[in-house]
Amino acid sequence: MNIFSKLAISAGMSLLLAAGVAQAQGKTFNVWWFELPDTSQAKAWTKALDELKAKHPDVTINFEQKTFEQLQKAGSLILNSDQAPDVLEYNKGNATAGLVASQGLLTPLDDQFKSRGWDKILNETNSQLSKYDGNGIYGSGPIIGIPVYGEFVSVFYNIDMFQANGVKVPTTLDEFEAALDTFKKKGITPLAYGTVDSNAQHLVYTLALTQADDTWVKNYQGLKAPLDTKPFLFAAQKIADWVSKGYISKDSTGLKGTGGADNLFSSGTAPMFVSGTWNNGNFASSIKNFKWSQFIFPTTKYSVGSTGNLFMVPKSAKNKDLSYEFIDLVLSKENQNQQANLGGVAIAADPASVTDEVGKRNVELFNQISSKGGLGFYPDWPVPGYYELLIQATTGLVNGSTTPDQFAARLKKAYDDVQAAQ
Repeated sequence: MNIFSKLAISAGMSLLLAAGVAQAQGKTFNVWWFELPDTSQAKAWTKALDELKAKHPDVTINFEQKTFEQLQKAGSLILNSDQAPDVLEYNKGNATAGLVASQGLLTPLDDQFKSRGWDKILNETNSQLSKYDGNGIYGSGPIIGIPVYGEFVSVFYNIDMFQANGVKVPTTLDEFEAALDTFKKKGITPLAYGTVDSNAQHLVYTLALTQADDTWVKNYQGLKAPLDTKPFLFAAQKIADWVSKGYISKDSTGLKGTGGADNLFSSGTAPMFVSGTWNNGNFASSIKNFKWSQFIFPTTKYSVGSTGNLFMVPKSAKNKDLSYEFIDLVLSKENQNQQANLGGVAIAADPASVTDEVGKRNVELFNQISSKGGLGFYPDWPVPGYYELLIQATTGLVNGSTTPDQFAARLKKAYDDVQAAQ
């Protein structure tokens, strides 16, 4: 019995071919990911599984849909058990990928990276989050995961509501706050927000990054110095201020970003939602009664974002060759173009082949951010347990039980303890 309950199983993937794959007979290839079924990534990866199935008809392919939270909370436990899959999607970053890498739970992929030509597809920038040193810090060490897409946090906005209320796309933070105020004065709570999951910290870190420079980001993500809390204090003060002004509902403390706040946006209730590109598939398929788009949150350089989560091969995987072959397929130009034309942020698509409006926009916005070196990564990466701490602290800000100073102090205590222990 698996440690995780199965949310969905697409099993029994077929039969064919036998010549040359006798060694694969009777095998079950186990693959996990947490991208939702309606995302471009999941759709493209499912096509890759179909191709793998066609090439290896004697292999039973067992796909299990996981959730981000499941792997966030129990990743080390499952990877250190005999129930680890053959390949899985896993969150990149020091606190997650770095942690399990430092525990020796993953298969180094350096040889495959060169022999299979992945180094020709992924440049140095795109593979910087694939490497972790012995302390689990990204940027150097063995390659333990392969990104196959990009992602970034932006502002989803309701074009019809903007036009109906005379609001233009803001290009500065002052203009952004003026837009919030315009909506509020017309009785509209402008920001869809949920503090129960990662949505909480994405807005906080987005605001913090408006105050961050290169040194701050490098120090923060690399645990290179005690935490300078000024950007986080600025962000916390903005959140508290926006709640007091009614730009953010106090009910946000009972909502997830996915399955809660996103519905406020997709239903046309809230005109803006600060979140990631993983919402594109859902919005493209579910929003039919208004026009929507995205803009980059006004900032001088940095936005929340990175290359996407990683496909990893657990050290205990039983079918590593099939895992490598699956990664080959999702990195192929055909699969990358499919992902982009499904509205995704493919990492190696041919731009000339991208005709989908959402996919093209995502490629353009991602390039705007990455071309200036503006990927600020994610706030929970540096410190194990920071993900939960950020959720708790942000919830306190919104419900009024935590002041901005207390918020900053909580973050600093946890951060500095880990930083000092290095």
